[in-house]
Amino acid sequence: MAKIFCVANQKGGVGKTTTTVNLAAGLAKVGQRVLMVDLDPQGNATMGSGVDKRKLELTVYDVLLESASVAEARVTSAKCGYDVLGANRELAGAEVELVDVERRELRLKLALAAVADDYHFILIDCPPSLSMLTLNGLCSAHGVIVPMQCEYFALEGLTDLVNTIKQVHANMNKDLQIIGLLRVMFDPRITLQQQVSDQLKAHFGDKVFNTVIPRNVRLAEAPSYGLPGVVFDPAARGSQGYVEFAHEMVERIKKIQ
Repeated sequence: MAKIFCVANQKGGVGKTTTTVNLAAGLAKVGQRVLMVDLDPQGNATMGSGVDKRKLELTVYDVLLESASVAEARVTSAKCGYDVLGANRELAGAEVELVDVERRELRLKLALAAVADDYHFILIDCPPSLSMLTLNGLCSAHGVIVPMQCEYFALEGLTDLVNTIKQVHANMNKDLQIIGLLRVMFDPRITLQQQVSDQLKAHFGDKVFNTVIPRNVRLAEAPSYGLPGVVFDPAARGSQGYVEFAHEMVERIKKIQ
């Protein structure tokens, strides 16, 4: 039975998509079966997994509107070693079309239940806003992975996200919890980043992952080649960081079960 995780943060530009595709590739590398679900209409996680969003016949949009199943809409990324339930601009229309639908926040959860036995992990890349799409992701998930930069404004955004997760936990999804905070784009030479990192550890304790993803040019270059950094340049420090993170995730899940 798959463990389903949202990669979420209400602040934009913090490395959600980079984390989703590289964790998926890292988990595939350590022998896990993975499905990556792109819930962002920009479709960056789809493109970053070596899948052309413009050529997809079926996407997560069709799944949410129940005109296709996950099994029909998923495609395999041969280069990356995991399955992709892709997204493109069509997905922006799902918000409007789901407005009057009953139990609209549970559409993704019900669809993923049908393929849960096919995977060890299902990772959901959420858009930065708290929308019906993000809500579908949070209602489907066992937990949330929060990538964050160690900067002052990131702490403010984290408070909002924690409150959102508490509300969803209380009203819609009793399983939902924060699995952990992942420090990304980290530069130990910057004193402020070190201070924020220490604050995170003091406040959240073991909810902060041990793995730290360093600021790394190769990770930033990888999406322009349509690949996660882990596949594009396995020797890069950032790529190695995500493989290390994949190992830590597998270990952490064993403790939770």
